[in-house]
Amino acid sequence: MNSQQDVIYDLMGKIEEALDKGLPLLGYYSVVKKDTVTDLLDRLYAALPDEIKEARALLRRKEELQYDAQQKAEKIIADAQGEANRLLSESDILRAVQKEAEKIKEQVINDCEEIKRKAIDEAESIRSQATDEAIRTKDGASVYAEQLLANLEQNLAQMQEIVKNGQVTLEKRRMEAEDLVRGNYANQQPEYAQDFSMR
Repeated sequence: MNSQQDVIYDLMGKIEEALDKGLPLLGYYSVVKKDTVTDLLDRLYAALPDEIKEARALLRRKEELQYDAQQKAEKIIADAQGEANRLLSESDILRAVQKEAEKIKEQVINDCEEIKRKAIDEAESIRSQATDEAIRTKDGASVYAEQLLANLEQNLAQMQEIVKNGQVTLEKRRMEAEDLVRGNYANQQPEYAQDFSMR
């Protein structure tokens, strides 16, 4: 997921870069190479998650079904109207045809609404799944960050302990060196040893 997002962000950045490098025109427009931007857009569409592609395909299919249904309804109504005109003198038949045409029209409209509802429900389901996946990814990143900070805190504590032990060792050695210097001084000048110790 992260790798796919990185590819998308990288392509978007390249598109922005291409726009920035375009030739300014009238202060509001930018002239860029069509092939460059087209190639970047094609790569960007190809990098989109499968869920988004499926949702877009589903929406296109919904529009096609609605168009086909509308065409069918219009053809049925036109055919019924033509038949009604042909049988205009036969009022009973005409009323029957008109009634059937309205019934068919209502059925077609209901079918279109059902197709639309199903398409919207499926698109919403795909969007919800994508949102859940994004939340899980975010939660995983938060857990990783917390673990990283905990490890860093532990390492800092260990380093502080090492520094503290080093300071204690250095102080101990300094005191031992001072004792050694005092002992050597007393051995080399015994006549002053008593005065030195009294001080």
